[in-house]
Amino acid sequence: MTEQNPTTSHNPTISRNTPVTVIGLGPMGRAMTRTLLAAGHRVTVWNRTAGRADGVVADGATLAATPAEALDASDLVILSLTDYRAMYDILDDATASLAGRTLVNLSSDTPDRTREAAAWAAGHGAGFLAGGVMVPAPMIGTQASHVYYSGGPEIMDRHRPALAVLGAPRYLGQDPGLAQMMYQAQLAVFLSSLSALMHATAMLGSAGMKAQEALPDLLAFTDSIGAIVRAGDPTSGAGLDAGEHPGALSTVTMMGATADHIVETSTSLGLDLALPLAVQAHYRHAIDNGHGDDKWTRIIDSIREPR
Repeated sequence: MTEQNPTTSHNPTISRNTPVTVIGLGPMGRAMTRTLLAAGHRVTVWNRTAGRADGVVADGATLAATPAEALDASDLVILSLTDYRAMYDILDDATASLAGRTLVNLSSDTPDRTREAAAWAAGHGAGFLAGGVMVPAPMIGTQASHVYYSGGPEIMDRHRPALAVLGAPRYLGQDPGLAQMMYQAQLAVFLSSLSALMHATAMLGSAGMKAQEALPDLLAFTDSIGAIVRAGDPTSGAGLDAGEHPGALSTVTMMGATADHIVETSTSLGLDLALPLAVQAHYRHAIDNGHGDDKWTRIIDSIREPR
């Protein structure tokens, strides 16, 4: 996986006010439409429920009557849908309008379905980029916004100026599944962290501590996790890549004992055990395989090859 610099040179003939079509007007689609309009792009939109377009039309977007009309309006077509099945449902009757277009699908689905979609688009003469938006809708277009992309590098270069309006483009390579994989990998961390945050809040709540008291300390700790992990591997994952798990400090046995205590405490409190049992299982697998003295990162083995 190679990430290209967001400042990579692009085709100078592509104007920052080039027409763009946005299909799908949920909160993310509407945010992207308004951001593109504010940057001077002419934006055509389509949504199954036409009434969702009222706000962005008032802001200057043009509402297409059909998906084919939306495709015909722009060479660059951004899809913001529930999943990739929705793309086929919407565009299967408009495939005659796909030739020469670039589809940028920012919907969530599996990497394999993303690769299948890229092949489908190519079969109809369209270019394809997969994307993963890493901020919520209100942050689109801000300095904090970034979007992972993968697909043809020449397509990425050609449309980089328009896509950069939405957030800093981070290009991962030609395999269209890579952006989807990165999106889901980051959301795996995010969603697991949110569940852990609520589990911790419930634990403290059982002792009478209100969420408004507990959350400041819990959130401060989540902010420190990156620094803690980097302190244990200052080369940012080089040890993992090399298969090295030196257990000088945070060993599997030590962390596993803490996981056991969390399960015991949660059991005594009558809390849901799904999350703590899953974490405990990772450490028990490593201990059972004779790696108790290794660094906690050894749990990656049973995640890679579950028994």
